[in-house]
Amino acid sequence: MYRVINKRTLTKRLVIYFLPLLLIGVLIGAPFLLLFLGASVLMFWHYRQLYRLSDWLINQRSFNPPEGDGTWEQIFEGIYRLQHRNRNKRNELAELIRRFREGAEAVPDAVIVLQRDFSIVWCNQLALKVLGLKWPMDHGQRLDNLIRHPKFSLYMQAKKFEEPLELISPLGIEQVLEFRVMPYADAQLMMVVRDVTRLKQLEQMRKDFVANVSHELRTPLTVIAGYLEMMEPDDLPPARVWGKAHGTMLEQCKRMDSLVSQLLSLSRIEGLRRIDQDKTVDVPKMLKLVMIEAETLNRDKHHTLHCEIEEGLFILGGEDELRSAFSNLVFNAVHYTPAEGEITVKWHVNNGCAQFSVTDNGDGIAPEHIHRLTERFYRVDKARSRKTGGSGLGLAITKHVLSRHESELLIKSEVGKGSCFSFSFASNRVKQQVTDALLQLD
Repeated sequence: MYRVINKRTLTKRLVIYFLPLLLIGVLIGAPFLLLFLGASVLMFWHYRQLYRLSDWLINQRSFNPPEGDGTWEQIFEGIYRLQHRNRNKRNELAELIRRFREGAEAVPDAVIVLQRDFSIVWCNQLALKVLGLKWPMDHGQRLDNLIRHPKFSLYMQAKKFEEPLELISPLGIEQVLEFRVMPYADAQLMMVVRDVTRLKQLEQMRKDFVANVSHELRTPLTVIAGYLEMMEPDDLPPARVWGKAHGTMLEQCKRMDSLVSQLLSLSRIEGLRRIDQDKTVDVPKMLKLVMIEAETLNRDKHHTLHCEIEEGLFILGGEDELRSAFSNLVFNAVHYTPAEGEITVKWHVNNGCAQFSVTDNGDGIAPEHIHRLTERFYRVDKARSRKTGGSGLGLAITKHVLSRHESELLIKSEVGKGSCFSFSFASNRVKQQVTDALLQLD
């Protein structure tokens, strides 16, 4: 442990050094000469130590100090300790910066740090993808010069950042971005850019859902109310008119009851489901009953129904929910395939999974409609769907049922060539050993 040198110690050392020289100089009659020679030697020694210090600090790469003499040994040691503390501080600061950058990269939003003049200080990788920035080329560039949109420029110039700004992605893709700006550090701003496309889609779906429900319920109620207004308590219409009115009102009541029942079913299916309540479902037996009902619906259209069911292929799940998923796809094929078409229903093992598919040779579905078919009340041809009695909830129910059974609805269709709706269950849901027998129903 080295002690700190104080003024008293330095003065004492100088006196010890120069006093003998002075005494000898007095004895030989040349005190000033000896003091000059002693001061010159001392100055040369100090300059030599200064040179070693400068060479160590500038030229040498070694972290360890050179060997020093006397006072300079403590000076070298002090500088070494100071460098050691500074190095530790730099390492701590570098680690803190690294953790900050890792945290900023882990944020699911684009983050940009700006100066008050909107020049870019730093941004994470997601900002490069979302906004098309280039790093480090765009460092120091003004962000409002890189995002060339009038609304964005006005928003930044107004500096009223209490409310966020929503813009279509500057990359020209169908993506809605939300810009939020907040003060950061002393003279900087932090911009957070979030992809709100999904939220906007959900909001639009909610609005469409409310509008469609209102329309679907209003139509039968309007029909029933219209007929009731025509009827006076003491003056019923003729039997022929009353028969038609009664049949129409009954039909509309059934349609409204079916719609409400499907909405309740969908609401129940969307709730939490306990896997431990799954039971073994005899899918072949279920499909035979579904095909019998499909034959009943098919009397007027005279479709050719092909059914290939692999016997013994049971799965774990909820029987009522699975029945609605299977029947919705089969009944939709019967309803929407033109008369005298062909429909093929398959239930078999494919790569260890239990797979179900319904294929028809109907009109097919345009690509822009396929990704929206599972939305509530979404229908490709509303007039045709209403004519066939469709509510637009069948595929939405099917989608949720399959999601609860760890599956997904796949839709392949080509206009003019037909469609194929299919889904599969993982091998862990297959309950029994599969047999080779196939039931062929043509």
